[in-house]
Amino acid sequence: MFKDRIEAGEQLANKLLEYKNNKKAIVVTIPRGGLPIGHIIAKKLNVPLEIVLSKKIGHPLHKEFAIGAVTLNDIILSEDARDISNSYIDSETSRIRDILKKRQDMYYGSITPTSLKNKTVILVDDGVATGQTLISSINLIHQQQPSQIIVALPVGPPSVIAKIKNMSSVNNTICLLTPFNFHAVGQFYKEFYQVDDSEVIRLLKEANQKTIKD
Repeated sequence: MFKDRIEAGEQLANKLLEYKNNKKAIVVTIPRGGLPIGHIIAKKLNVPLEIVLSKKIGHPLHKEFAIGAVTLNDIILSEDARDISNSYIDSETSRIRDILKKRQDMYYGSITPTSLKNKTVILVDDGVATGQTLISSINLIHQQQPSQIIVALPVGPPSVIAKIKNMSSVNNTICLLTPFNFHAVGQFYKEFYQVDDSEVIRLLKEANQKTIKD
């Protein structure tokens, strides 16, 4: 159990000290919940902070249950999507990509995201449940040809963490807690507030001292 995302970030940073001051290393987080954790890690390691835009597709009858995930260029569907209509998936994919494009414009404005080619990417989120969003993010990052992908998570179910570890594109996986009794990421935090867009922009700006359009 973590007090909050700050504590989780500090504990993860302590596991990643070998990358401190590494000019090839970069922390990449999944907004919005991953930003407070990624910010702490980037600050402690003295490396840049970036984001990867990915969002889950919720089941039509239970939106919190992921049946897949979408990036601006990719889509991943789980076995739970096999009985879902193509029209629903197409509609959700289009809707989510509109959201991701707006977030990209909001977070970056006219600034070009940092290239991940030949970088040691430390991919961070506040936890993982089904793994769909994380896997789509890994695939998106892998397309940019980094030298390494390190996945760093506070918590995730054992089966999902094993799946991540077995991905050929992932060089190392660090997960602090792998409980069998797993229902949702939030159950492992005493404080688990909703991170809003203004906080994402503030943390990115603070970490990189860039001027990002609000």
